[in-house]
Amino acid sequence: MSFVSRYVRCAGYEIHLTDWGAPGAPVVVAWHGLARTGRDMDELAAHLAAHGWRVLCPDTLGRGLSQWSRDPQREYTLAFYARVVEELLDQLGVQRVQWVGTSMGGAIGTVCAAGLLAPRLHGRITHLVLNDNAPQLAGPALERIKAYAGQPPQFDTVMELEAFFRRTYAPFGWLSDAQWLRLTETSLRRLSDGRVTPHYDPAMVQQFTRHENDYLVWPHYDRLDIPVLCLRGAESDLVLPAVVQEMQRRGPGARGLLDVVEVPGCGHAPALNVPQQLAWVQRFLQGQPAQG
Repeated sequence: MSFVSRYVRCAGYEIHLTDWGAPGAPVVVAWHGLARTGRDMDELAAHLAAHGWRVLCPDTLGRGLSQWSRDPQREYTLAFYARVVEELLDQLGVQRVQWVGTSMGGAIGTVCAAGLLAPRLHGRITHLVLNDNAPQLAGPALERIKAYAGQPPQFDTVMELEAFFRRTYAPFGWLSDAQWLRLTETSLRRLSDGRVTPHYDPAMVQQFTRHENDYLVWPHYDRLDIPVLCLRGAESDLVLPAVVQEMQRRGPGARGLLDVVEVPGCGHAPALNVPQQLAWVQRFLQGQPAQG
């Protein structure tokens, strides 16, 4: 299954996405994590497209092939990302979507589905998968993310960058050698001196330094009245078991709409690239319990 690479102008910026599957099929938006790109979703997108969905995998503002912000302090925020989502769906003529979000992508999906930041999005997301994301994230893990995200490393060779990614993203779980190489090639850029570095704007870390509580989104989660699947990496240091328990008592959890699956062999965050993980997501989007 192949994709079409597309560029759409949203909120004053050129946003890149890959578009998988038949144009008239039900739509899934698959949104990547903080310092990643939409190409992380290739396996999930190919799987869902083969089972009847159209899958849209955007690069967030400041990541991958999308433009970088001209106003990092204001625009690298969940509120601005929600504006981008609203304009992206409008420009593509998409009214209803199911949403799969890894880490940051889950937070974006939560605030979009709730509609508090972008009221016109309320009701347009019908199912929400939170891949190792929750309405409250662990402080020490956020500090770790701030430490590496704001100072992306530089390497002389692609092989050195791949080795760095293998160490840094070991909590993703199992990836084949070909998948590690693709992850590297689809998330690097060359600098003016010819060295390579991860393909994102280091200023995006201002979401944490300037907006410390941007990812504390309980009011948005509490408003959700749609089915939610939380895939928690069993070894995650970002989504703590106590927070998942609180999710079960509040919002969609209290309404009987929350499904929780612990993903063995993963921390933050499962790569959604192996048959079991793909099957959990597929069953949930089909309206079935994720674990069958």
